[in-house]
Amino acid sequence: MPYGLYIAAEGAHAQAKRLEVIANNLANVDTAGFKRQLAVFQARYAEAIDQGEDFPGSGSINQIGGGVMVRDTPTDFAPGPLERTHMPTDMALEHEGFFLVEKKGERFLTRAGNFRLTTRGELVTQQGYSVLGEDGNPIVLPQPTQPFDVNSAGEIVQGGFRRMLAVVKPAEDDMPQRIGENLFRTQTTPEPVPIGQRQVVQGFLERSGVRPALEMVELIEASRLVEANLNLIKAQDQMLSGLVQRLMKV
Repeated sequence: MPYGLYIAAEGAHAQAKRLEVIANNLANVDTAGFKRQLAVFQARYAEAIDQGEDFPGSGSINQIGGGVMVRDTPTDFAPGPLERTHMPTDMALEHEGFFLVEKKGERFLTRAGNFRLTTRGELVTQQGYSVLGEDGNPIVLPQPTQPFDVNSAGEIVQGGFRRMLAVVKPAEDDMPQRIGENLFRTQTTPEPVPIGQRQVVQGFLERSGVRPALEMVELIEASRLVEANLNLIKAQDQMLSGLVQRLMKV
């Protein structure tokens, strides 16, 4: 492939991937506890180096590079703003930590505290996954229709019933992986957040970490860059077409 076409195609592909990330962020602007993703770019080697036909530092034309690529789409775990809902089953974490939930026998982390109670009193996520207590078991209130309180340490109190919510954090070198449905998986067992460092608030929700104005600016920028790269492809194609036509005349 001609080098100009190659560079422009890689640029268009990278910006298209960035558009996908931005679109997903905007689609979750109203999702409680959602954490935005970022598109991290990196310069890439020329195709010949990627294929092992050349090597970095050879001094050949391949040292010009192969354009850019999306290296990773990490999650921005910055806390979102809190909104008062007055719903007793809504809970939010003001500082670090995650709630621990169980889905099909596997445990995951989430910042989305828009929980609900089933008819038998089990505290679950909007998708129906069990919210776990500090002892690792699902939290089930003995009287589902009666009011209950949650203190700042995450202890649920209903009359003489007391259960501590599991509030955990990943190990220092463990980056949670997004798996969908506002859930995150860790490679190692998460650590409990010390009681004194917890700040659970009842009747509040952590809103999405997406800032619509910022995402729209990035959306416009990425769209224009895709268009610019496509125009470069078109220009390269026209140039090659003209060259072929002149050669045919000769």
